[in-house]
Parts: sequence; C-alpha cells; structure tokens
Amino acid sequence: APSQRLSTVLAGDGVRAGVEAVAGESAVLESRVERFADGTFVEDGTITYGSAGRIAFETIGRGWVAPSPVADWVVGGVLWTITGGDGAFAGARGLITSNFTVSADGAVIDHHVARVYLP
Repeated sequence: APSQRLSTVLAGDGVRAGVEAVAGESAVLESRVERFADGTFVEDGTITYGSAGRIAFETIGRGWVAPSPVADWVVGGVLWTITGGDGAFAGARGLITSNFTVSADGAVIDHHVARVYLP
C-alpha cells in the first residue's frame, strides 16, 4: 500500500470520501492463511511500514468470507491482535481490523484500521 491521505466529509447531502496519493514509503503485508469449509479462516503474518519497522499479528477467533453484493467478488473481515514488532514498532501491542473485497481474478481491496500501543 502506498502512502496516502484519507478524507471524509459529512454533510446533509451525504458522505464524501477521498483518497490522495502522497510522497512516502509503502506498507507491505505478508501472511499465511488457513481457510475452512464454512468460509472462515485464521491468519498470521507481518506488516512492514517502509523503513519505520514491522509489526507481527495473528487472528483473534476467525475471520470470514462471504459472497459480495457485486457479482464475481467476495467480502470479508478479520480482527488481528498485534503480537510484537521491531524498529519504531518494537514492543507494539494492539488491534487491527481488516475489511476486504476480492475479485474472481484475484484483485484485492483491503482497508485496515489499527490501534497500536507502543511502550
């Protein structure tokens, strides 16, 4: 994921959201996923935030995947606990939520919200 600036504007006529690319490093997620027949899964891995460092995570309970309202896509969600980190994230703890969609040809859109506690 590239560096980006997110914006949300709430108004009487609706909600406007924006994503703007900005200069900076990228984040890279690497994980191992075990899927189950009921559409759930468990996962563990790391997210490297450019040269700042890396966090490690694992699933709390199970994530899930289900059909999307959009043809040929699936939707899913998962909650991860942060189990540690290095660099600027040494000793990190906290939670990350992942809300994602995946197309039949493998395109992924994944949004994370993280609450990271540092010592």
